[in-house]
Amino acid sequence: MLVTGANGTGKTNLLESLHVGTQGFSPRTRRDGELIRFGADAATVSLRGMRGGIGVETGVALSTSAAKRATLNGATLPSADALRRELQTLVFTPDRLAIVKGGPAARRAYFDRLLGRLQPARASLPADYAAAVAQRNAALRFSSPDAVEPWTDQVAALGAALVQSRRAALDMLAPGFAERAGELGLEDAELAYEGEEPTRAQLDAALDRDRERGTTSVGPHLHDVRLVAAGRDLRSFGSQGEQRLTVLSLLLAEVELLSAERGVWPLLLLDDVLSELDPGRRRILAARVAAGGQTLVTATDASFLPIEPEQLLDVTPGTVRAS
Repeated sequence: MLVTGANGTGKTNLLESLHVGTQGFSPRTRRDGELIRFGADAATVSLRGMRGGIGVETGVALSTSAAKRATLNGATLPSADALRRELQTLVFTPDRLAIVKGGPAARRAYFDRLLGRLQPARASLPADYAAAVAQRNAALRFSSPDAVEPWTDQVAALGAALVQSRRAALDMLAPGFAERAGELGLEDAELAYEGEEPTRAQLDAALDRDRERGTTSVGPHLHDVRLVAAGRDLRSFGSQGEQRLTVLSLLLAEVELLSAERGVWPLLLLDDVLSELDPGRRRILAARVAAGGQTLVTATDASFLPIEPEQLLDVTPGTVRAS
């Protein structure tokens, strides 16, 4: 599906609503109030579609005075974020370049989301580990030495499990990432995990320093994932174009991996991805998404997409119509 329209007409808002309606949150902001029209006090996103040949209906209700609510096939979910455990949606927006050019926290967050999608039973592991680190940090600052002990055990155990799970997820993604990156002109692309499993001995050795600083200095909350092409760290030595291709390669590899693992193609949302690609790479990207599941692409001009879309929509302020 290709969505066209002039800049500022609402193409990204349409894409954003699909993400909210399938994942329960916006890819652009974590402030739900920003999703509600100015002057209004509520908003609703309702979607109807097919997943693996089975009908799916979702709804997300936003309010300035109440908690966000989500439904799936008429049933109220415990939280809006629970949608992401049921439906798979991946998105590219220009600010996703932070995965490559941003700090380690952006990459950890991206690969932890990948971990949750690949291993739903371990989806809570990053949050459980973060909670244990927070409790240990509080104990380091305000409690007796004995109070730190149980949290040190938790940080060591959960941290080791998290590193193992992250490495397993990267190992699954790496071959597809290298292949898709190679198609787009990034030679010898690799994912390299930087960090080791924390141990109780390491945490104990750092205890005096941690007490002085009031923070835990060992563990996967400090790790990073290096994105490399031809031996170059793309964060430091990749051009803007190469960083863009890297994010695209990650998403394309993840789409294929999830479809193989889960048996259903994720919904892929590509916002303004064509404008900065040369014609050759546009053709490669178009052929790749055409061979997969449903993809929504936004562009200012239909000529940017070098294949005929299954559906062409035109957006003007407040209106979406078939073109």
